[in-house]
Amino acid sequence: MNVLSHGDSVDWAKGDGLVPAIVQDARSLRVLMLGYMSPDSLKQTFATGLVTFFSRSRQRLWQKGEMSGHVLRVREIRTDCDRDALLILADPAGPICHLGTRSCFGDDDGPSLATIAALATTIRTRHVQKVGEEAVETALAAATGSPTLAAEAADLVYHLLVLLEARETDWIEVVRILHERATPKPG
Repeated sequence: MNVLSHGDSVDWAKGDGLVPAIVQDARSLRVLMLGYMSPDSLKQTFATGLVTFFSRSRQRLWQKGEMSGHVLRVREIRTDCDRDALLILADPAGPICHLGTRSCFGDDDGPSLATIAALATTIRTRHVQKVGEEAVETALAAATGSPTLAAEAADLVYHLLVLLEARETDWIEVVRILHERATPKPG
């Protein structure tokens, strides 16, 4: 995927002047919704920093949240490999779906990275630093073959998130670094 900047080109011709735009929560990576963008709605999105779509039913631009206040603040816009679809990473201000759910695809998406994001939100008020203790307990459980290894590992991840929050480091940055390490380098 390519990060899109204001002057970059999008292939508008394939979709008769519209491209699908998938919106993903920048923190939890939860898919929030699908909308369609026109050149004008993309231009408006860049200008305001708030996601603006083209309504196919009303045949006009509409800023997500213009009535409810549940706007989507853009962090990054990417194109797919053919440049005929967009992925928008955004920070949602409230429920996104008109049904009142966090996502147009429902609220219960099971265990995922969204679980870590929800936990990180809970942790914001707790600045406990037990990472070292939990790391030792996890290593001991692994070395002894203890059946509590998964629980100890969960404690370690929890307290690592607490530490990251206390040091004002977003966990998604850790995930991005891990992604870079997992991506094969050319050559």
